[in-house]
Amino acid sequence: MTQGLAADVIVVGAGIIGAACAQALARRGLDVLVLDAGLPGATAAGMGHLLVLDDNPAELALSQYSLQRWRDIARNLPEGCAYRSNGTLWLAANAEEMAVAEHKHANLRAHGVICQLVGAPRLREREPLLREGLEGGLLIEDDGILYAPATARWMLDQPRIRQRQARVAEVDGARVRLDDGQWLAATAVVLANGIQATELCPELPIQPKKGHLLITDRYPGQVTHTLVELGYVTSAHNASGPSAACNIQPRPTGQLFIGASRQFGTTDPQVEGWMLARMLKRATEYVPALAQLNAIRAWTGFRAASPDGLPLVGQHPQRPGLWLAVGHEGLGVTTAPATADLLVAQLFDEHPPLAAEAYLPQRFLGEPTHA
Repeated sequence: MTQGLAADVIVVGAGIIGAACAQALARRGLDVLVLDAGLPGATAAGMGHLLVLDDNPAELALSQYSLQRWRDIARNLPEGCAYRSNGTLWLAANAEEMAVAEHKHANLRAHGVICQLVGAPRLREREPLLREGLEGGLLIEDDGILYAPATARWMLDQPRIRQRQARVAEVDGARVRLDDGQWLAATAVVLANGIQATELCPELPIQPKKGHLLITDRYPGQVTHTLVELGYVTSAHNASGPSAACNIQPRPTGQLFIGASRQFGTTDPQVEGWMLARMLKRATEYVPALAQLNAIRAWTGFRAASPDGLPLVGQHPQRPGLWLAVGHEGLGVTTAPATADLLVAQLFDEHPPLAAEAYLPQRFLGEPTHA
């Protein structure tokens, strides 16, 4: 580490993105200081669903690469990280959605993703609690789940990583000012603090997307795969207004996570009864037995959404020394390893593991002004 620097790299944010970046940098021999304000973040609030999505080629490339990285990482994860490769079963309620499933199946298979179409007769063999009358589904076999907060803590448990709870009040290239007035310098600063990033960089095109989640008591064996309605692709993932879609995830504890909802234009963290009711009604339309289960807690979180649904990964074009790893929306946990690999490759001026252009901050912030 250069004399006078607080670290080789300062990472702002200790969620799954910041932790993955810090771990990757430390493993390259750099001393890393992770600063986190201790505010509620998306990592602690989310489902920890690891899934391949193919809304566009860049999303597919990023999620597919990252899922493979998670499978490699999983060999070393402690049990507390709760990694499971349980698969995602996308549910088609009608012929139109089954056509979407068939299109996704063809596209994913063409890219080497292991998946299979499931007809109506076999759907309830796989998941007996599903209601009758569904058209079918698409099973993506290597999708998985993990407990993201424990995984982030494991990533940060490295000899070259130091952690400090502190609020960053200002960033100036490769320097940060803490709210107590202290300046800390490094060779690079990585901004990976989700929706809080706009407080330090107001020019970032990121807006909060509120989501509700609920967890049940323990009911082992009730659901096997993560169940997601295919209507999620249009009703929630790309919607601009409030929306809800069936998303049910079995946890290794026997509990069930129930989601998912999307709301723009609010930063109120309170659980809203009307949205929670709408989300649960949607889930019970697919799995009626949920109505008989005990819920033990509901909460909300905020995803940092970019205009095109892809993260900003790379150096800020107008702020040399400041690197961005933000804007992942609901795919932060899924794409954390890919984000870290992309960022480290750029920082070391190496060939990236996948084409980086679609994720570069320049697409929103303009080309670099310096030579």
